Parts: sequence; structure tokens; C-alpha cells
Amino acid sequence: MGAGIPFDTTQVLVGGEWRAAHGGQTLTLVNPSDGSPLADIARGTASDVDAAVEAARSALEGGAWGRMTAAERGRLLGAIGRRVLEQADELARLEALDVGKPLKQGRADALALARYLEFYGGAADKVHGQTLPYQAGFTALTWREPHGVTGHIVPWNYPMQIVGRSVGAALAMGNACVLKPAEEACLTVLAFARIAQEAGLPPGALNVVPGLGEEAGAALSAHPGVDHLSFTGSVATGSLVQAAAARNTIPVTLELGGKSPQVVFADADLDAALPFLVNAGVQNAGQTCSAASRILVERPVYDTVLARMAERYRALRVGPALSDLDVGPMISQRQHEIVSHYLALARDSGLAIAAQAELVRDAPAGGYYLRPALVAGVPDRHALAQEEIFGPVQVLIPFSGEADAVRIANGTPYGLVAGVWTRDGGRQLRMARALKCGQVFINNYGAGGGVELPFGGVKRSGHGREKGFEALYGFSSLKTVAIHHG
Repeated sequence: MGAGIPFDTTQVLVGGEWRAAHGGQTLTLVNPSDGSPLADIARGTASDVDAAVEAARSALEGGAWGRMTAAERGRLLGAIGRRVLEQADELARLEALDVGKPLKQGRADALALARYLEFYGGAADKVHGQTLPYQAGFTALTWREPHGVTGHIVPWNYPMQIVGRSVGAALAMGNACVLKPAEEACLTVLAFARIAQEAGLPPGALNVVPGLGEEAGAALSAHPGVDHLSFTGSVATGSLVQAAAARNTIPVTLELGGKSPQVVFADADLDAALPFLVNAGVQNAGQTCSAASRILVERPVYDTVLARMAERYRALRVGPALSDLDVGPMISQRQHEIVSHYLALARDSGLAIAAQAELVRDAPAGGYYLRPALVAGVPDRHALAQEEIFGPVQVLIPFSGEADAVRIANGTPYGLVAGVWTRDGGRQLRMARALKCGQVFINNYGAGGGVELPFGGVKRSGHGREKGFEALYGFSSLKTVAIHHG
């Protein structure tokens, strides 16, 4: 469709072969920067999912993938990672076109994908068991085994990164994967699968079935041949995925978003904090599960922080992805409408929109552009402070003292990430212990992506952990062996 995509986007990958979906139907991806058709993708069906699960099982039981040692798997993942690095510029372009994020963010995602593959490639043969003290005459030990066939349902906001952290870890442990990418954006997932094939990944180790969530996604979630599911997305859909998996009594890793706070105390180094306070809220147009959407500021510095954040907001430029500005468009018209609703709610509630970014004049009229907004003086129980907006809207909430900060920070249904800005070492540790979430960053936020850092949430943000060695444990089961030798 004129985007210069160098491969056929209309196929599913099953058992090492690219082919049309059963029924031959397709879906159209839309370029969020101008609203034009970008590419057609396969509309996978339950029959395609059946075939993919069967191919994954065959790859494990009698296939070349199932015979590979951990060291061989690691070497192969490293080779795939090197090919990703070689093609990082093209992957970044595809991600920018498909998702709408600026080119520099697309490139960062490609580099993160390569890093995940490097990390898990190096870790594949380093997941060890234990020898356990037990009764006289016994030797007891443990080892870790792959679950078998793992299902992966990946969202549209960070396709490369989330494939890297879930599929990379699952393959490192020796699982065979069936991957259902998002129907809104999946070009880099399809490109990655081809790169993996070119690097020598055996047939059936990775199978990809694009399609609608209610069709291909539902079929994968409920499939009796799947041994573990990994899902990243909304709370509502995650609940459906978990309910479907429960009927087959299989484990599920859920990462369901958040309403993450950054807590700024009066003694914070504001020069260091300001770039993180803003960037962590507007990156990828705020369409990030760990977006710092709540900025909690101690009252003595509230006005200063507000003024300095507002200044940064006014300097942000919004425009087409390939223009490589600060912020690109929203992923879709629907997402644009959802976020616009919250901005209207702010105005109707009498809240002050302290500053908004600038939309460049040559932004195409058909693009899903929304100017990032900073909303000041938001009550901590207001919908804007409680609900995941999933857009470039940050709210400023004043607090008085440490206890008040903890109360407000923990006072949502979510618990994914938090940031704390203070020079007080005792307060740093107290806050880290008191905050109810999966990650706490002290005097930083995000730690540069943190491939090595376990990631996941509590409460409605989900359960299970991805990234780091914890992901390897999650994509394996522990077996205990007790040998009676007298």
C-alpha cells in the first residue's frame, strides 16, 4: 500500500511456513499519522490457532527444537539478536509507521528487542536446579523444565519490546510459542518472525497468528493444547483471558497496566527529576502501561514543579511519526476519543489544564493527534487520578508529608510502577517498602528499560513477572526428584 514494506504482511506463520489464514480473510492496518491504509494482515481463525498449537507441539516432541540443548538455544537467540541489530533502522521505521511513535522511540524499541535476545540467549544455560538436604539414604534435587506450548498475546503499543521479553524468555527455556499480535499494529512482529527464521530458528518453535482478539486471541486463550499463557493488555481483556485459561487449569502471566505515581518531595533534585517527570508521561503518546500519569508533589515545591513542567510541556512538539518529533499520534480514532473524553471531563470538573504541547502546522489532517496535557490541582479521588487514561495526560496532585504521599500513591486499584524523588536516604527506603507496586525507582524512573529488572504488578495491574531471570522461572516448571539409594 505504498509504505515500502519489504515482505508479504497477509500471512500466518505455522510450522515454519507462511500461508494465508483459513478462510483467506484479511484486516487493514491504519497509519495513525495520516489515517491512511498502511497494510493488510491475515485475519487468523480458530483453525489457524489449532494448526499453530499442533505445530508447536510437534516442534517439541520429535522436532529439531525439542532436541536442542540449552546452550544451543542460547547461541541461536544471540544470533537472532544480532540480526535484529543489523535491521534496527528498518524495524524502527515499521514501528513508527504502524504504532505512530517517533522514529527515535522505534529505534529504542528495536535495540531493546535485541538486548532481550542477548540477555536470554546468555541466560539460557544458566538456569540451575538445587540439591536439597533430605533424609539419610536419599539424594533430593530439583530442575526446571519448559511448560511446553506457550501462548503469547501481545498488545499494539510496544510490539517489539513485549515480544522480546515474553517470547525471548519462553524460547530460552525451551518452550515452543504461539504468538497472537495485536490487530492494530503488528508489522514488526511479522518482521521479527522472518528474522528468526533466517537465523535458523527451527520450524514450529515460533508460530504467529494475527487476527482479532475475539477470534484468534480467544481461541488461543481457551486452547486445551496450550500449557502457559502470557498476556499484556487491558484489565477487562486480561480477566477474560484468565477465565478462559482457568478452564484448562494452566498458569497465566498478566500485565494489565497501571496508574503509576512519581512522588516528588521538597528536598528532591528538581533539575534531575524534571525530564523524567515529563518524558515518562508522554512517551509513545502516553500509551504505556508504566506511564507516570500521576505526579504527586509536596506542597512547598508544588508551584515550582507545576511551572517547570508546564514550561516543558509547551516546548513539546507533536507530529507525524517519521518527522521524529517529541510525540506522535494516538494509535487509533477510538483511542483518541477515549483520551479526549478525559480532557473534556477535566474541563467540565473545573480543573485547570496548565499547559499543552504544540501540534506542528504540517501535521496531516487525518492523523490521530492529541496535544499532551498537564492538568493541575487534581483531587486524588477524581477519575483522572484513578483511571488509566492511556494517553498523554498527566495530573498533578499536592500532598503534605510522607504519610499523605503513601496514602495517595497507593490509593488506586493499580500497582505497577512508582518513582520517588528525595535526597533523604531513610525516606527512600521507607517509601520503597510502603508503596504497593511491582517496581519502585528512586531518583530515576524506568532505569533505561531495565531488561534485567523483573517487571509486573499487583492488584489490578496483574500478576507474574517478566524481564530478568524471574521471567525464565515463570516460563518453566520446577520438578523435584528424590532418589533412594540406601
